[in-house]
Amino acid sequence: MPDLPNILMSLLAALGLGVLIGAVRQRQHPDTLAGLRTHGLAALLGAVAYTLGEPVFLVLLVLVAGLVLISYWRESAHDIGLTGEVALMLTVLLGALSCRQPVLAVGLAVVTASLLYAKASLHRFAQQVLSEREVHDGLVLLASALVILPLLPDHPIGPYGSLNPATLWKLAVLVMAISALGHAALRIIGNRWGLAVAGFFAGYVSSTAAIAGFGQRVREIPALLRPAVAAAMLSNLASLSLFVPVLLAVAPALLPKLAVELAAAAAVLLIGGLLGLRGNGAGPIAPTAEQRMFRVNQTLAFVAIIASVLVVSAAMNAWLGPRGALLAAVVAALVELHAAVATLGQLFQQGVLDDAQARWGLLGLLAASTLAKSGVAFASGGKAYGLRVATGLVAMLVAVATTVVLFPAR
Repeated sequence: MPDLPNILMSLLAALGLGVLIGAVRQRQHPDTLAGLRTHGLAALLGAVAYTLGEPVFLVLLVLVAGLVLISYWRESAHDIGLTGEVALMLTVLLGALSCRQPVLAVGLAVVTASLLYAKASLHRFAQQVLSEREVHDGLVLLASALVILPLLPDHPIGPYGSLNPATLWKLAVLVMAISALGHAALRIIGNRWGLAVAGFFAGYVSSTAAIAGFGQRVREIPALLRPAVAAAMLSNLASLSLFVPVLLAVAPALLPKLAVELAAAAAVLLIGGLLGLRGNGAGPIAPTAEQRMFRVNQTLAFVAIIASVLVVSAAMNAWLGPRGALLAAVVAALVELHAAVATLGQLFQQGVLDDAQARWGLLGLLAASTLAKSGVAFASGGKAYGLRVATGLVAMLVAVATTVVLFPAR
């Protein structure tokens, strides 16, 4: 039998995963009818039946389903849960799966055992930690990402082909997700460090969306103003760091030319982020029953502004032609800074811009981005939040302009 080693490996995998699930189940319920031995035998039975053929396996499933129903009827007076019955059926199926993909079967068994073992923690999390508002907002976020987004057309439409519905809705999902990330970070880590951590990593996706999301946090909890501003600065620092791979991919020769400007901007953003963490972090943790994870109406307004700017940028590019490419890039920086930087790199690589023009072009892109992000900060977080975010971004812009003026030739 040339397949005997593989068959033995599958049977051993089935026996092992069954014993694992059964051990966890019996440890939690010593008087359960399906414990360590039963699950081990059920998984082994599933593997043997699958090896003998699909008809035998189908008969086995029917028999096991009948036994599960009988067990449920007998135990329903004491325990109305279905966890044990479902776990036994899953053990049989995983035993069969081990005949085709033993690694996947064992991995799923580990996940199953972990879920069974974490029963008390999961129940406490669902009943005591999560609030009704958080569950509602989580479902809205999942529906937006998994139901609405796949249904939207993923191609340019509208004036000058400037609008991509799928891309715009991705931004909406992103804003909601970042706001939810900040909400979760606040509850897990705390006011002082939670938003900072969330802000930095959110900046790798979209610093503009991060500013909008954290602005929503400030409107919900004004006491979070200082850490929210720090998070906004750190999100821009992370966004700025993405200039390096973008320029390395598009125009490697341009990166050394802009190194001083990028370093100055990064230093200012880092200082701004650290200054925002000086406080003692005092302030209320977001009440689970009172605070929203995000505001859908504010998110939709943010996306509408982005769509308007995209139309204007596409119109300028169509009217002015290649000579207006840099101006179009500056306008595009109002919405997507990294795409604008890639355009700047392409213009430099093609010889349209020299070193000095590229540095001034970078300043123009950052100025446009600063203007847009400051407006988003005011709109999402109010005057106090907007003023502080705008001050930090303008300070970054001044640092870049200073290096451009003081070091014109390198």
